[in-house]
Amino acid sequence: MYIRHGLIALLLFMAMAAPTAYAEYADVVINNRAEKEGMRPVIFPHWFHRLRFTCNVCHPDIFQMRAGSNPISMAEIVEGRFCGACHNGEIAWSPEQCHRCHSGKPGLEGGFYNGNSAGGPSNNRSGSGPGRRR
Repeated sequence: MYIRHGLIALLLFMAMAAPTAYAEYADVVINNRAEKEGMRPVIFPHWFHRLRFTCNVCHPDIFQMRAGSNPISMAEIVEGRFCGACHNGEIAWSPEQCHRCHSGKPGLEGGFYNGNSAGGPSNNRSGSGPGRRR
């Protein structure tokens, strides 16, 4: 009984803790405004989305395919534009769950990360990194 309660408490603690994330292979870090407005950078798991959807689901109608060319703001997302086209509480979680996107390590440079040089599990900083954009 005590073990079960302890396990539940541990799981709740882990679920509530917002760990700092690093960018991984093919992630897009969005930090044009986030830190200036007191939030962590956004890590957009591009490859995770790409495995589930074809490119034309998002490009070019929702997002332009050039890093930095989309003036994303929370107001735009809440209005159903950019990420909010799907993250609306019906298709995917709603934007009120800030920590799910704003999970980047403070100071993480914005851009497309091609490799694990952004501090991923291997911490191999010799690979390609920020600034390498498609």
